[in-house]
Amino acid sequence: MKTLLLSFLMTSMAFAADTNVQDIAVKDIDGKSSTLKAYAGKVLLIVNVASECGYTPQYAGLQALYEKMSGKGLAVLGFPCNDFGGQEPGSEAEIKSFCSLNYKVTFPMFAKVAIKGDSKHPLYAALQSAVGGEVGWNFEKFLVSKDGKVLQRFGSDVAPDSPELMAAIEAALK
Repeated sequence: MKTLLLSFLMTSMAFAADTNVQDIAVKDIDGKSSTLKAYAGKVLLIVNVASECGYTPQYAGLQALYEKMSGKGLAVLGFPCNDFGGQEPGSEAEIKSFCSLNYKVTFPMFAKVAIKGDSKHPLYAALQSAVGGEVGWNFEKFLVSKDGKVLQRFGSDVAPDSPELMAAIEAALK
């Protein structure tokens, strides 16, 4: 039985690691349905964001990173989530307004997603499966290759301009 379970888990993990996030359905912050195929050929930094979190000032760093690196092939993608401490209680319109007014966010933002529990969004199910373990808090970052494969995960405490994250982005852009 243990062998069968282990085989199943290994197969599931291999499938998840091979999942191309570009194929997963998403909605932008204005409610338009699409997939991440629009970003094919770009390196993605996918971040679960929240407006009332201690890490919320990272919006400024994410915007600066987007401005600095988007011309080199990086797309920063924000996915609001209210799963951690109820720190993203607003509607999509409120979130969009908050980000625009307070942080001048121009990088793509998406509709609120669930990251925990049975209603977990398929994007986050794939991201978490690919790198192992549940998202622990707001502003965790997932680096995705140009071909849609999850490369690496960075914790909430990793600033957008940290040497660790910048080195990983530069390597992915090559």
